[in-house]
Amino acid sequence: MKREVGAGCGIMLLAFCLLFIAGGVAVVIEMCGEGDGADGALSLLVFVLLLAPFIYWGYAMIYKSMHPGKPVKITKNVARYGGAALLVLILFSIWAALKGNQVEKVVKPITEIAQQPKEPKDSVVITPVMEEDPYQELDELIGLDSVKEEVHTIANFARIQQQRKAQGLKVPKMSFHLVFTGSPGTGKTTVARIVARIYKDLGILKSGHTVETDRSGLVADYVGQTATKTNAVIDSALNGVLFIDEAYALVPEHEGYDYGREAISTLLKRMEDDRDKLVVIIAGYPDEMKRFIDANPGLQSRFTRYINFPDYTEQELFDIFHLYLRKNQYTITQEADQLLKDKLNYVVAHKTKNFGNARYVRNIFERAVEQQANRLTAKRNIRDDELSVLTKEDIEKAFKIKNRN
Repeated sequence: MKREVGAGCGIMLLAFCLLFIAGGVAVVIEMCGEGDGADGALSLLVFVLLLAPFIYWGYAMIYKSMHPGKPVKITKNVARYGGAALLVLILFSIWAALKGNQVEKVVKPITEIAQQPKEPKDSVVITPVMEEDPYQELDELIGLDSVKEEVHTIANFARIQQQRKAQGLKVPKMSFHLVFTGSPGTGKTTVARIVARIYKDLGILKSGHTVETDRSGLVADYVGQTATKTNAVIDSALNGVLFIDEAYALVPEHEGYDYGREAISTLLKRMEDDRDKLVVIIAGYPDEMKRFIDANPGLQSRFTRYINFPDYTEQELFDIFHLYLRKNQYTITQEADQLLKDKLNYVVAHKTKNFGNARYVRNIFERAVEQQANRLTAKRNIRDDELSVLTKEDIEKAFKIKNRN
């Protein structure tokens, strides 16, 4: 009975090992189609080497059950078939590596991405330094009074510490990494770009550009690739600001291993190694960001300054809409203006957690302009002044379309 149990256990162990190897082969074939065959083949060989002791263990259990009292020996048939299987596996790995290298991979360099307009699905976007006065741009932002005060406080502190250093006085260490908390559309990305330019003006950073990314820009799909991907993004942010939106997505709420943790470990190491030329700003919802920071002691020690971005009031949203009007050379009728105010009052009173704030207003403006185009196109004769006027009808239809979506 004991011999049968040993043989059964050995067969099961070998079966599991073969199942894992078969799964690895399937993954490598899939990776070949994406141009990553070389990495997949190397990973498979390492995986098989790790399984080798278990394969031998399974064989030994079967051998012992069939030859009790004898030392385990590798029979000729096992050596022949095992060697053949290993040779096939090596040849397959070579084929996968060559196949992966033949696949044409279209990878846009960071400099090319920087020249493209930002789209919602971009995973990495570089914003070059603009020539405008960052302090004036900060002060001219609608609302965000508490945010402006915090940023000015940081700038004033850094400026005074530089003067103390010039006089030979002791300068306390300060972390310039920041945590931005708030709902979508409250200006976090805009302020991050301004902060980068302020840091350049103060001599904290040499370049002052901003690299904007999220989980998709840092985390890869396969083992061993996340660190490389994260390091590449960090390299592009050196001497500037790395802005990670929805950073809490790097640590999912569910338990278990996730590649996002590898990205965090890589980020923390680089923040230490490049502390004189890298500033990181992470952003997201308040509760989610607290969970994210609390999940790692390294994050707690490096991110100690929080800036909360409050939701815009109905009047501030109204002013933002009028800002879009002025920038794009539009006007609005009195009736349309009143309807806009009433609609925004209602939206703010009934908003949800995912309310888009300024982003919502921008979408309303874009829909209103589209509706104006539809209305004017239906007319036979269009006066020049009508090209710049939004009416009550345009605003009403814009809100209906937005709410329907």
